[in-house]
Amino acid sequence: MSTDSAPSVDPDQFRLAMGRFATGVTVLTTRSGEHDHAMTANAITSVSIDPLLVLVCVEVDARFHDAVTEAGIWGVSILGADQRPVAQWLSTQGRPLHGQLDRIPHHRGEVTGVALLDGAMATIECRTTDVHPAGDHSIVVGEVVSLSSNEHPADALVYYRSRYEALK
Repeated sequence: MSTDSAPSVDPDQFRLAMGRFATGVTVLTTRSGEHDHAMTANAITSVSIDPLLVLVCVEVDARFHDAVTEAGIWGVSILGADQRPVAQWLSTQGRPLHGQLDRIPHHRGEVTGVALLDGAMATIECRTTDVHPAGDHSIVVGEVVSLSSNEHPADALVYYRSRYEALK
């Protein structure tokens, strides 16, 4: 069947429908040049167990995009409900690049050296294996090279209907 005759879908209606899908909230980090780059993301997926792979979707126009594709390494910090202010700050468009992590407690990953958020429910370090163009985003696939999980995780931070919520 040809897609030429398919009715057009309203992007606002698409956003509304996708907003009904609850997702976890993460912070993606990388280091390019002398600068840490970070962004809030909910488009992350486990891909494979053998080898261990995850993927993230990054908007092509986001400054994080060029940084992560150039660096080839990145981290994922899975946020707890108490980290909502961090998620909000790192999703603020136009925030300054320099010092954006200064007020966020973090440490360096042992394998990649990227910033990983203290108090996260889990952290993952990745090396990029593939980048696939996908509309106005790129799908960045990475091999997991290190991970840790909080032994006593807090309530999860989820994104649902365009709002951050706690999942107990």
